Amino acid sequence: MLSALGLLAVLPVWSQYPGQVTKKAKDSPELRAVAVLEWTGDVGHPKACRLVPVAVLDGGELQDGGIYLARPEPLALAGEVEYELQQDGKPMGLFDIRNSGHEQGSWVGYGAWKPLAIPKPKPSMSEVARSQIEDENDDRPVLHRKKHADEGGGTGSGGSTGGSGNSGSGTASSGPPPADDPDRPKLHKKDSSGDSSTASTSGTASSSGAGSGSAPDPDQPTLHRKDVSDSSSGSAQPDDPDRPVLKKSKKKQPEDVGHVDSVAGVTDPDRPRLKRGKFEGNGLDVVPTLMGIPADMQQAVAVSDAKDRPEHPWSYAWANPDDEAKMKSALEDMARDALGLKPPPPPPAPKRTTARKSAKSATPPAPPPPAPLEDEHFRVFELAYGSGATLVLSAHSDGPAAQQKFVTLVAQPDLYGNVLVLLKNVTDGAHLDDTPRMRLVDAVDAMADNRGELLFELRGATQRQFALYRVLRGRAEKLFVSGGGEFGVESRQ
Repeated sequence: MLSALGLLAVLPVWSQYPGQVTKKAKDSPELRAVAVLEWTGDVGHPKACRLVPVAVLDGGELQDGGIYLARPEPLALAGEVEYELQQDGKPMGLFDIRNSGHEQGSWVGYGAWKPLAIPKPKPSMSEVARSQIEDENDDRPVLHRKKHADEGGGTGSGGSTGGSGNSGSGTASSGPPPADDPDRPKLHKKDSSGDSSTASTSGTASSSGAGSGSAPDPDQPTLHRKDVSDSSSGSAQPDDPDRPVLKKSKKKQPEDVGHVDSVAGVTDPDRPRLKRGKFEGNGLDVVPTLMGIPADMQQAVAVSDAKDRPEHPWSYAWANPDDEAKMKSALEDMARDALGLKPPPPPPAPKRTTARKSAKSATPPAPPPPAPLEDEHFRVFELAYGSGATLVLSAHSDGPAAQQKFVTLVAQPDLYGNVLVLLKNVTDGAHLDDTPRMRLVDAVDAMADNRGELLFELRGATQRQFALYRVLRGRAEKLFVSGGGEFGVESRQ
């Protein structure tokens, strides 16, 4: 009995969960693609351009944008995908993908550069207050009728001031008739004085048989009767001998032996057909593609995200403008030292053995000017709010391409105001395939966490890749490299 009662107590509970309890699935993560737009020409009006995919953020992990979900083109280059072009974190335009292709072993996208949509300016507070006051004073629409010159000021149309008391007669109105409005349309009645006179004398004219009315109106159309005097006399006009004559054949036509039925509705649907029509082109209004790496090529970060995110500029505002010049000068000295451009220190002066010394010692010679840095680029970023300055300097030495040296420095100021180098990349033209040259593109929020990463182009002699570096806690760590890893790694292992 107790077991039966226990079973009955469990049955209502079991009936609430007849099957397996499933947890609510989490929402699928939003995708965020990062790419680089390369072009030649003016900003917004490029002569040639291409978009190179870098990475796709899916579920908090960065995937290679060049091969992610390729069918056959990767997802980052699918048609109708729109990228926002950014420079220093500020939007500078839009780029719509229209087509994609394989170029030098990697996928690139082609499309059109579009300007940003200009938002409608918001009205000022004074305009809003003025419109509210007007709405309060006059909140109902009013229809105004144009006043014509023939409308009297106080008399009605029915002649109520006539004094006769018959309002429906409308017989008279006091005062002279008003002047006609020249802009008011008028209906003109045809002058039928001749018709009236004819009508008045119709009885007399019918009895006498002669028209005694006035002259007919010259503007009135008149119907003339054909003169058939010749036909009444019985003399027929002779036929033209050269005029063709259609005669009906009396001979019976033979019946058709073969019969052809129309089979337009049952034609083969797979049969090719030739059509003539208006040429519409390929339907791709794209800018010509950019081939190779020209010297005047420009680069910009492109981000495609389904979610609208607030604008985050990466520029750093110095509290003291002199600090920027000091940091730049210190980085330039480090770059010259890495490139071997600093002259060796002068040898120490020999000691004088004579006891007699001149009263006035000779002044030391002035140091030579520092060697110039070719293609120098210096940028300062604030990669997170309140994170301080992050400095990036890149340059190379002068000379033939095979003998040039390249350097890239990533640094931050320390607590004492000195420059602390976090990352140094030095290579030369003869070893670019082993150690690529690092060229800064820009800062970008690749992880969608409101923190910027440094996007570099790893350019070698025959190939290139893109890398993302995160600067955090006094270190610059490699976060992602497109193409499966930095090229040249296999040769060094």
